[in-house]
Amino acid sequence: MATQLTAINWAKVVTIALILLLIPLFGIHGQRQILYACMHISYCIWWLLEQKIYPDRCKQIFTEKVDTSAFIGALLIVGIFYSLPAILAFTNPTEISIAATATAIPLFYFGSLINTAADIQKTTEKAAGTGLVRTGIWSGVRHVNYTGDLMRYLSFSVVAGSLWAFLVPLSIFVLYVQRIRDKESSMKNKYQDFSDYKSKSFRLIPGIW
Repeated sequence: MATQLTAINWAKVVTIALILLLIPLFGIHGQRQILYACMHISYCIWWLLEQKIYPDRCKQIFTEKVDTSAFIGALLIVGIFYSLPAILAFTNPTEISIAATATAIPLFYFGSLINTAADIQKTTEKAAGTGLVRTGIWSGVRHVNYTGDLMRYLSFSVVAGSLWAFLVPLSIFVLYVQRIRDKESSMKNKYQDFSDYKSKSFRLIPGIW
């Protein structure tokens, strides 16, 4: 039986294929489509490469087993629904504005840097036998990897140039809120210093929540 990670990996492949298919279907009208394709495809490729570079991550994330229906569900949600901004970007004939470009690029790159730095630090410290990871990039935000991921998906929506595209980061935010509740309930029981960490940090959004 496959794991959640395997299902998500295949979903990333589906996303890459879908975006590549959109190019001949709808064409390249301008910078919007080029920027979107480069950003989303590079993210998917990095997701897959990161597991080769840091194989310990495969033992730490999405290790739960999934049946066929859950596997297909992951392909549909992560592979296709999360690609909604891509479809909207390629069917948007208007030129992307300077403001949108200036917003999307920093969101994407800083989001990617934050997410990757958080993953690498946690993978390294967990492999070394560290308990609760609460230093470095994790010191101020308890789920900073989610923060970076949300920034990245927000950047896709900005490039798409449609309000409908924001359904994706909104749905991911709702999912993360539930995950945060579940994880923090578990962390409270697992780590004695979690209460102190919680009192000195934010859940997801620095300075807000």
